[in-house]
Amino acid sequence: MRILLSNDDGVHAPGLAALAGAFPDDEVWVVAPDREQSATSHSISLHRPLRLAEVAPRWYAVDGTPTDAVYMGLNLVLRGRRPDVVLSGVNHGPNLGTDVLYSGTVAAAMEGALLGCHAIAVSLAGPPPHAFEHAVAFAAALARRLVQHPPAAPALLNVNVPPGPVKGFRFARLGRRTYGNEVVEKRDPRGRPYYWIGGEGGAVNEDIPHSDCNCVFQEGLVSVSPLHLDWTHGALLDEMRSWTVEGYRKEPIP
Repeated sequence: MRILLSNDDGVHAPGLAALAGAFPDDEVWVVAPDREQSATSHSISLHRPLRLAEVAPRWYAVDGTPTDAVYMGLNLVLRGRRPDVVLSGVNHGPNLGTDVLYSGTVAAAMEGALLGCHAIAVSLAGPPPHAFEHAVAFAAALARRLVQHPPAAPALLNVNVPPGPVKGFRFARLGRRTYGNEVVEKRDPRGRPYYWIGGEGGAVNEDIPHSDCNCVFQEGLVSVSPLHLDWTHGALLDEMRSWTVEGYRKEPIP
């Protein structure tokens, strides 16, 4: 297999090195941010130039976001040599439920899917110190299954692995995680205010049966959540077809 790896923890992150090591007999290319880029979501750098540095054979650092890295990987580094699969991770912490809206790890995989590749985001849902061997073993097995028996359209999979040996996996819907809605004010040495958002508490997982959060934290299983790029709210769209807006003509669907 030809594989493109990326992440949001940076090109020197242990999780990325562990994932690369899970494919000893494959053609592995790494294009990743040159520094920590967690929670950058799907941001892309359109208003400044990017720099690309080869830090080792087939191993590149980009001074941009995870999306920039995958874009550069597919359109420059591997131009004309499309990989069989794009993997992002292993993230140092979970990307469950609503985390996917903020996650640079998921965004890197999503960019791969947008550009026509099968893609997998992999996260380890445990506290430091992280032991990645079980997560990368599962990710490698899943990647081979995806490449050997691919679906018709590019697949985008979000994988979360609990700490410890893998006892099983489940295909799961996204759950819901909430964080503290705090803005914490601090003062610098000159007395000027600065702020941290989100507070200091951890995430609260809503108890949703068959969700990825329940799968990982209540059952100790790997969660595999297929994602898609169409964010249309179908039920609300159908409901709103009966709406009118005063002063404006509603055009019928052709």
